[in-house]
Amino acid sequence: MIFKRGAFIKASPLLFFTLLFLLNLCSDQTGGKRFIKMFLPDGYTITAEIAVTDEERQLGLMHRKKINPDQGMLLVFEQENIYSIWMKNMNIPLDILWLDGEKRIVYIERNVPPCKEDPCPTYTSRLPAMYVLELQTGSANEHNLKMYDRIEFVLKL
Repeated sequence: MIFKRGAFIKASPLLFFTLLFLLNLCSDQTGGKRFIKMFLPDGYTITAEIAVTDEERQLGLMHRKKINPDQGMLLVFEQENIYSIWMKNMNIPLDILWLDGEKRIVYIERNVPPCKEDPCPTYTSRLPAMYVLELQTGSANEHNLKMYDRIEFVLKL
């Protein structure tokens, strides 16, 4: 293939903007949301939406009408600490799992109901956690999840 000198340089901005447009289009189709595959100890796979920023974590699954059995939300924190969760503006009950930096379950709250009146109760792990996984209610029992079980996932932010 023969290129005229400078042809690549002229094509580069067009190529750059085309790629930028395609990337933007792809992120718009998911609302800019990021997802991760998570593998429960029994081999079941969850596709979890990732919440990394304070705003994403605060919004969580608020106002959602439902969550499928193979869906969840993974709240990611910068360091292990004691984190509290509440169910304000939630429409559905959840199972909530706190995971340490080694991705082991350090606390489970099952069938946490939506908050119906202020002040909303908070749910807090007794041990430091780095991740909080919200699942469809009943998932912890269905998959026999228990303390110190490891949930496998590879987080690339």
